[in-house]
Amino acid sequence: MDIEFNKNEDINKQLVYEVSTRLKKIYHGGGEKAAARQKEKGKMLARERIAYLIDKDSNWLEIGAFAGDCMYTEHGGCPSGGVITGIGYVSGRQCIIVANDATVKAGAWFPITAKKNLRAQEIALENRLPIIYLVDSAGVFLPLQDEIFPDKEHFGRIFRNNAQMSSMGIIQIAAIMGSCVAGGAYLPIMSDEAMIVEGTGSVFLAGAFLVKSAIGEDVDNETLGGATTHCEISGVTDYKQPNDKAALDSIRNIMSMVGDFTKAGFDRIKPAVPKLNPKEIYGLVPDNREKAYDMLEIVLRLLDNSEFEEYKAGYGQSIICGLGRVDGWAVGIVANQRKLIKSKKGEMQFGGVIYSDSADKATRFIMNCNQKRIPLIFLQDVTGFMVGSRSEQGGIIKDGAKMVNAVANSVVPKFTFVIGNSYGAGNYAMCGKAYDPRLIYAWPTAKIAVMGGAQAAKTLVQIQAAGMKAKGQEVTAEQEAELLKQTTDRYHAQTTPYYAAARLWVDGIIDPLETRRIISMGIEAANHAPIEKAFNVGIIQT
Repeated sequence: MDIEFNKNEDINKQLVYEVSTRLKKIYHGGGEKAAARQKEKGKMLARERIAYLIDKDSNWLEIGAFAGDCMYTEHGGCPSGGVITGIGYVSGRQCIIVANDATVKAGAWFPITAKKNLRAQEIALENRLPIIYLVDSAGVFLPLQDEIFPDKEHFGRIFRNNAQMSSMGIIQIAAIMGSCVAGGAYLPIMSDEAMIVEGTGSVFLAGAFLVKSAIGEDVDNETLGGATTHCEISGVTDYKQPNDKAALDSIRNIMSMVGDFTKAGFDRIKPAVPKLNPKEIYGLVPDNREKAYDMLEIVLRLLDNSEFEEYKAGYGQSIICGLGRVDGWAVGIVANQRKLIKSKKGEMQFGGVIYSDSADKATRFIMNCNQKRIPLIFLQDVTGFMVGSRSEQGGIIKDGAKMVNAVANSVVPKFTFVIGNSYGAGNYAMCGKAYDPRLIYAWPTAKIAVMGGAQAAKTLVQIQAAGMKAKGQEVTAEQEAELLKQTTDRYHAQTTPYYAAARLWVDGIIDPLETRRIISMGIEAANHAPIEKAFNVGIIQT
């Protein structure tokens, strides 16, 4: 056991180290030369702006750091999607912060940039959090304009959200700290207040070159849309600041005067650390996704005092449900048990599989947490629902539908952590991205796919081979083996947490020891938004 524990510990620490190494590279944005050009203009870098804006020694939770990772390589890449987003504290107030990174293609918007901005706004909307925009962008990246401009979840949705947040009373403050061009000009101006930095900030619908070609007027960008124009002539902006730091100081000052908010009222007592050492998680999670382990041991290392009020402990054991606290906050835990179980009926149940009894139990528990106004934490390591004639005749689809229904209609905040496998409909039932978790993060051990790699690859190869044979092409055993290897490698690459995080299927990849902090910050954010909708599951399968 000790040898296995130590082996797991070494491998999982290496995985965490890989995450931190890749993040360090991402944090350099567009590189040293691009950073130097920003400095020459007297501008702070995006991450420097955030560090200066947020309260000293306060928590900063980055969202979407891996966005765009290994994407758009033909265009030179787009580290962090060219925009930095997260939850931070400004003058003691929890806020969403969105900062364009002008070292990445002058802050131009790629498709993933729009998706990431919309995710930040979604979090602000769901939690009624103030949002601060640090704007420094050249506008839409024209070579990809068709993938960013016209559709419902594209660029224009951002301004629609600006308007809706304003109507909901969600505070929006913008600082124009560089270029702010064309449609992007609306974002800061649709905020409650907009300030502009003299000399570097500019905002206009069309730059000097476009004005010249469109109407033949010769004019420079500063006259078109600089600080003096908009603070003293047009009245478009509200404050003129001499430099980046002065603008950030002004935001801090404004935020210090914001009134208190109505609380949702989630229960919190004095926080306590787990009695069982959370660092032991590294040794408890196996070195591969096929091995069994006891998820309860993970749960206990995430909860205050390692205290857990387990719900229906002897029934539906392939899902663990129960109540506990994280950093003082009351939470309901729904977690996939990964060890082999023998039910009281004598049935052997595989770990990570959702059976009828466990789906039934989880549904009832989720409904209970909604009744009690207790936030839900989902810990995913799920291979899917049980298949086969016995399960089908036992009504697994009906029981799975009940669970999906309860998750979908939940009104309490939900937070999801993908610890291991996240396959097929199991991803949905355990509150995957499509089911509106307030935050969703992956551990480095996560794998996200419609089904396991081996099964998927074999199925895909069988389809390809059948297609080739239908065309009269002979498929040798060697060709089939090579096809299987290529398909398996491609499939596995698409199931990594990095692939998911690059596309914002998850908000990031974290060290497991960060889980408690994220839950606490997430519930604190959710506490800004009182629950107004009644819990109603509609027609539920019985």
